[in-house]
Amino acid sequence: MFKKISVTVIIFILVLACNDSTKPQKPENLISKEKMSEILHDLYIVNAAKGVNRKLLETIGFIPETYVLTKYDIDSTQFAESNAYYAFDTDVYKVIVDQVKARLEKEKVEFDELVKAEGIASKTKRDSVNKIKRRKKDSIKKAQKIMDLDSIAVDSIGIDEIEFNSIEIDSAIVN
Repeated sequence: MFKKISVTVIIFILVLACNDSTKPQKPENLISKEKMSEILHDLYIVNAAKGVNRKLLETIGFIPETYVLTKYDIDSTQFAESNAYYAFDTDVYKVIVDQVKARLEKEKVEFDELVKAEGIASKTKRDSVNKIKRRKKDSIKKAQKIMDLDSIAVDSIGIDEIEFNSIEIDSAIVN
């Protein structure tokens, strides 16, 4: 009986101890929800860039977190306190993160449209270059056929007509 009571009391104490989550005090310099959304957006973008181009960023001495904090004229303590304050209330923090997510998705759609438009423009340019190359090859083949026909004609006709055929070849190549 004593064991059951002591186990129950220990469990009750642990539950009370673990449930002692008090809301953090509102910081004096709390960052507004809108500004917090913008800061988180920039942090997500910069961290993604850091994951892709880490060597490049290190080479030029770019420190992403410092850049974002400087851009919004805040310090790391102010950001940490505001982030902890908003994160405690999961509903408020979810709204902020959902705003960031919606903005990122909108920008992704815009980016994908730009990439698609650039791809179409690039394909059109490649197609026109290929078309010019084909024309050039066709004109060379046409000139070779005329030269071949002319050499056959030279064998079967006299010397007086050779000069006349070469004039025709020159005019065919120009056209």
